[in-house]
Amino acid sequence: MEENGNQAGIGHRIRSVRKARGIKSTADLAVLVHGSNISGAVLRNIEAGVKTEISVSQLLNIARALNVSPIFLLAPIREPDSRLDIPNLSDDLSQMSAIDFDEWLSGTSDWIREWTTVEDQSERNQLRAMRELERQAKERDRLSGLIELTSGLEPAAEENAFGVEVDVLLSRRTETLRQVDRLSNFLKLAGWNVDRWAQAQRADDPPAAP
Repeated sequence: MEENGNQAGIGHRIRSVRKARGIKSTADLAVLVHGSNISGAVLRNIEAGVKTEISVSQLLNIARALNVSPIFLLAPIREPDSRLDIPNLSDDLSQMSAIDFDEWLSGTSDWIREWTTVEDQSERNQLRAMRELERQAKERDRLSGLIELTSGLEPAAEENAFGVEVDVLLSRRTETLRQVDRLSNFLKLAGWNVDRWAQAQRADDPPAAP
């Protein structure tokens, strides 16, 4: 019978995901954890609950090897109202539900006890801006690719195979570039390195915002 991953403890959740992924043993899982000192014996002790404290690097390495978000190992997320079952948490954290923990960890929580100061609000705004910038940059690159594909077409074929006129694509990309520029400037002012989202300026790009 397939386990549902809702048993208490990180070890149980690791075992559940491992079996769901078809990884037969902890030794096999250890092989998948490249470049780490996590052995099959260590994993066996974690799964059995003998080793209850796991380092951050161990948890991330295991989650990566299992191809699962770390939240699925850290918390009983499939039972969103369940309390956290991680050892040695503070009283405040131990009372947090799995879904509240996920929101807090991802920076999306609107709890009254979170994001209460100006600094907290700024941090949340930065996280939101970073996520939106990533989305806009991907859209910019997608539109740029479509424009490149249609640039060699004859004028009569400008309404391309994608069913969108080139002028529409250019207009959309122009607006996306403005959004990328606005969000990049906001994050730069907050001390972020935004090189990841940079793109070489093109002749038909709008001027950067001052």
